[in-house]
Amino acid sequence: MFSQLAMAQAAAGKAAPGFLEQMMPFLFIFIIFFFLIIRPQQKRAKKQQEFLGALKRGDSVLTSGGIFGTIEGLTDKFVTLEVSDGVRLRILRTQISGPVSEEAK
Repeated sequence: MFSQLAMAQAAAGKAAPGFLEQMMPFLFIFIIFFFLIIRPQQKRAKKQQEFLGALKRGDSVLTSGGIFGTIEGLTDKFVTLEVSDGVRLRILRTQISGPVSEEAK
């Protein structure tokens, strides 16, 4: 009985944590989330935008649908690809996923 009374008095003297102390774990998790997920995604998006802006006639590219082709014409929104002799496709510029390496040809 005396031990319970002693513990109750010791616990009563302890102050509740402040607002900042309560928010620290959430802030820490957000910082980790930012550097592991958000920041790399921003870098990938920026790199893709730079790639799309630097496209020129004659580049070999891969579309998001898996079609390989050579750029024959460019506008602000569309790209004309030659996928075979005399076969041309008009696709959105944003649907180009990346360049084709020489080994893939």
